This record gives sequence, C-alpha cells and structure tokens, in this order.
Amino acid sequence: ADFAGTLRRREPTLISCTMLAFCLSSSVALNLFGGKKPGRGTLYSDITQTIGNTPVVKISDKLNPYPVDVYAKCEFFNPLASVKDRLALAIIQDAEERGALKPGDTVVEATSGNTGIAVAMVCAQRGYDCVICMAEPFSVERRRLMRMLGAKVIVTPKAGKGTGMVRKAEELCAKHGWFLCHQFENEANWKFHEATTGPEILTDFSGKKLDYWVTGYGTGGTFNGAGRALKKERPDLKIILAEPEDAGLLASGIPTERLADGAPAGSHPAFKPHPIQGWTPDFIPKVLDDAPDQLNDELVPIPAASAIATAKALAAKEGLLTGISGGGTMWAALETAKTAPEGSVILAMLPDTGERYLSTPLFADIEADMNEEELEIATSTPSFQLVPGKEPVLAA
Repeated sequence: ADFAGTLRRREPTLISCTMLAFCLSSSVALNLFGGKKPGRGTLYSDITQTIGNTPVVKISDKLNPYPVDVYAKCEFFNPLASVKDRLALAIIQDAEERGALKPGDTVVEATSGNTGIAVAMVCAQRGYDCVICMAEPFSVERRRLMRMLGAKVIVTPKAGKGTGMVRKAEELCAKHGWFLCHQFENEANWKFHEATTGPEILTDFSGKKLDYWVTGYGTGGTFNGAGRALKKERPDLKIILAEPEDAGLLASGIPTERLADGAPAGSHPAFKPHPIQGWTPDFIPKVLDDAPDQLNDELVPIPAASAIATAKALAAKEGLLTGISGGGTMWAALETAKTAPEGSVILAMLPDTGERYLSTPLFADIEADMNEEELEIATSTPSFQLVPGKEPVLAA
C-alpha cells in the first residue's frame, strides 16, 4: 500500500529495483493463484498427509455445449495420481489402529493397478513390505510403478480374471500370515470416502447448486461413501452410477455369490472383458453391495469407444489428462447434460491420470515418432532436422 501510494503521489522517493520486482512478482502471483498467496501455508510430515482435497474444475463449452454447468473432481491430484490413494491410506491406517498391522509385517493385495500403486506408496512410507497380485491384461506401466515403489508384483494368468488375482492374494495371505487389504470388502474403504471425498464436494459447492453427481465403480468405495455423505446433506441430488456396457453386472440384476468373508465365490455371469481398466471387475464388490438401497438414481451403461473418445477429448480440449474410466464418467455426465433442465449443475469424478494407460487402447493411435505434419514443421527451417532415412542435420 505504501509503495502504491508513493507512485500515485509521484513523490521523489528512491525505490530499489529489488522492491519493484518483488511487488510486481507478488502481484502476478496473486493473480495466478486467484487472489490467494502462493504455497499451501503448511508443511507436511509425510506424503500421505497430502492425500485428498482434490480440486473441482469446470468443463468449458468446447466439450459441454449444453445450457448446464459440468464440473470434474480431479482425483489425479492425489500424490500417486488416483482416487485409490484414499483407499490405501484408509485401509492401512485402520489396520494399524486395530492392531492388525504391526511393524515388520507384509501387506498383500489384489489390484488392477491403481490400488497397488497406492498401497505400495503407503507401505514405502510406513516401512512395510508389499506384495501385489495383478492379472496379466492390465497395463505394464502399473507393474513398473509398483516395483519402483518397492513392491513385489505377482502377475496372474489372464484366464483367471479379477477373481484369479484375488484368490492368489488370499493364498499368499494364508500361507505366509501377511495382512490382506481386502479392498473389495473392507468397510474402511467407503467410510474414508464418507469422511473425506463427500465432505470435500459439499464444501466446494457450499452455497451453490449441485443437481447431479456422476461416478463409476471399481470397489464401489467412492460411490458408497461419498454418495452417503452427499445424499445426507442434499437428498434431492441425483446420483448417476456408470458401468461398462460390456460388463453390466448391476444391470443384469444377478447378485454375486460370496464366500464367508464376503469375497466373490466366482466370476459373474454377466461379465465380459472390457478396456475400462480399474472399473467393474468380474464380480460385484461387497463394498458396492453394502451401499444403501436406491443410493443411485440412475444406472448408465458406458460404451468402451465413447469412454476412450471422451478421455481423448478431455486431454485435447480441456487439458485434463485422465484415464479411460474418467472418460467414461465424463461421457455419462455429458449424456446427462443433454436432457438435464437448463441451469443444472453436474459433477463427474475423474479417478486417475491418463499416464497409467500408455500401453492401452487409449494411446493406441498415438505414435512416439514424428508424423507427417510434425516432419513438415521440422523441415520448415534448415537447422536441427531429424528425418527418417536421412542424416541428422545440426547447423544449416
């Protein structure tokens, strides 16, 4: 204020270049951060303290041409870039508090990837050994990430599907006395979402409209937990639950047969393989089954091609790099937008980052080498050209 007043009065005061640069840079920073000071204003004791409080971002009319507002809750802002960071912290923290997990123990879990990465992160931070069972079809980059975090990754045969990797984890737990996370059955999963994800949404939309909330399911933890919190405070909110068109387990109306611990007894008859990794295993998770009756208002089948196309559109038009499941959720949100009353507000969950899908159909048509258009740009100036079949050119 003193500096600005001095400029207004044009007094012959000597102002240092350092002070001027500081004031200008501070002003730019405040503009960049929406009027807030840069920085989080706190220091964290460990990486798990940064889990949650993910941002909600508005989708522009480049993707949403309808007379409604569509938002995305970007769970890839979690430290290991997926919503499963919440699950891993919830289950391990709960086990520690119950005395079920002690220093020196080994943690084992079956996963399509994101949960394994999250569990490996929490185990690395807490000092536990970690073993992950993962079915063969899931993207290889996920295996590498888990191994980078210190986990041992046991790959199970494709023919065994999701139930096969679960059985393997159970076998290892029984033989070695390890702690099994039981992500598909563990109440700590959905209760953490009820305590964090749901209240975060309510806080961000405090004093604002929110008419529809759209989510898919892997374990069902987000849907069950956040859905409870949202419906409690906003009973008129409509919850849209999405599942793959090729794996309409809920749509079939056929329940999953269970073992005594709630784990699936076998593969669901309505399941067919689908490319939306992390969504809808070949059984209905108990965490999902335990949700209150009629928690969802509508069940939407997601075509795999539409999920992939929407994920690509989110990246190219919005700068939001999410996976196939995020594309599927956003497709359901945009389909809802087509018929929603004018002025409605829709929120879709984006569960993870698109970087988890480099070896999947999401990136199938994206090459590492330059295409014709890129080569044309590269050769439009004479220096530093790298053209296939020709000698590299440095200086012109």
